[in-house]
Amino acid sequence: MALLPRCAVVDLGSNSVRLVVYEGLGRNPVAIFNEKAVLRLGRGLEQTGHLNADGMERAFTVLHRYHAVARAMRAAPIEVLATAAVRDAVNGESFVAALGARLPGVAIRVLTGPEEAEYSARGVLCGIPDADGILADIGGGSLELVRIADGRHDGARTLGLGVIRLAERSGGDVERARGIVDADLGTVPWLSEAEGRDLYLVGGAWRALARVHMAQLAYPLQMVHQYMIGREEARELAVMISGAGRRALERLPGVPRRRIEDLPFAATVLRRLLRAGAVRRVVFSASGLREGWYLGRIPPEVAAEDPLLAAARHYADFLGRDATLPPALIAWTAPLFADETPVMARLRIAACWMSDLGSHDHPEFRAEQAFLRVLRQPGIGLDHHARAFLALTVALRYEADPETAFLRPARALLDVAGAHRAEVLGMALRLAYSLSAGTPDLLAGVSLRPENGQLVLLLDETRGVFEGESVSRRLDRVAQAMGLEPVVRRAG
Repeated sequence: MALLPRCAVVDLGSNSVRLVVYEGLGRNPVAIFNEKAVLRLGRGLEQTGHLNADGMERAFTVLHRYHAVARAMRAAPIEVLATAAVRDAVNGESFVAALGARLPGVAIRVLTGPEEAEYSARGVLCGIPDADGILADIGGGSLELVRIADGRHDGARTLGLGVIRLAERSGGDVERARGIVDADLGTVPWLSEAEGRDLYLVGGAWRALARVHMAQLAYPLQMVHQYMIGREEARELAVMISGAGRRALERLPGVPRRRIEDLPFAATVLRRLLRAGAVRRVVFSASGLREGWYLGRIPPEVAAEDPLLAAARHYADFLGRDATLPPALIAWTAPLFADETPVMARLRIAACWMSDLGSHDHPEFRAEQAFLRVLRQPGIGLDHHARAFLALTVALRYEADPETAFLRPARALLDVAGAHRAEVLGMALRLAYSLSAGTPDLLAGVSLRPENGQLVLLLDETRGVFEGESVSRRLDRVAQAMGLEPVVRRAG
């Protein structure tokens, strides 16, 4: 089997360094290798102007390994992106030269602040194309702020408010850090434009805050990407973390130990951003600089695709039995949802594309396996509501018991109306597969539509479809869910 093209990017930051190897050139980045090491290159930079000596030595060792890994995985190109600490340090240029001598043939780019912000913005838009508001990407050395709307970004600003640098600028005093943050944010006049819009948070320190909040709530889906909380919830979280001492933080559930020193300063920046921007909610993104780099490598027509529908079509191509069936299912299910919004229609279309992804699983575990595969899939274009809706729909398409325990996380993430739509769609898809055997030819011999209080199944038995016991039972279930009377009619 031919190997899909691979590329590798190393994100060399002020706090950590990470290698990600991507496979393929599809709309959604597929990371097949991801490794991180904490170097603290930027530690002491505020006082000395130089990169941390121990961090540099560790960087030479770690990047030698990353180079070997990427070559062994046949990734090309391999590119290193260095950010705030390297660009700001007096010895940054000599460090890059020494690194280049150890990594022959590897491109090493020291990003400017605007370039770093642009990559981060592209990364957020890679996963959330309709993002509207302010992006804040926090690292060890800097904070990048970018305006995002209508699939575009502008107004990038870089501030020295990374968690390591802010701690050093403030002498480790959180109260003093608050004034420093306010002064720096005051140089960004367009922050007030965020009122009533969203604040998109990128960076490991932000993600650690999200994990704390999720642990406190016993949130049903332990996935930070596209985790959303309201402005007041975010403010309360930031106040609690910024005011907590080390011992209190150590006792909190969900706190990564390596982030304990950083969290009060990350929380302080978040608290002041919320005050300056008056946003309506906070959206955490696991997609940032590295995904922005990846997006720049794929064809423009691929980059323009809807990430959710691209992921759904990927399932149909690789896990389904007939990739020509989903378009027929999309048309077949449309009459059942005459009042759906464009957002609802997008989810229904995605569900139709994903509806056969369990075809090769063991029949006894197909429903649960399909449910978990959808709920936890790595695709970055899905928010938590979409994951829950699609997972519940696909599980019911495989005739899962609607009250079974494994469905509880999805039900907890959906409102009553959303869960009901998923139930109707899942049961309708189950009926469609029973009639068609998963083929568009047989599906063409049947239609399903509501008419005057009835749910009418029209069969053309000359096409190989008929009303058996399983069809009658599944039709009854769809009709009951819709509050309609089931009726079967035969064509001709």
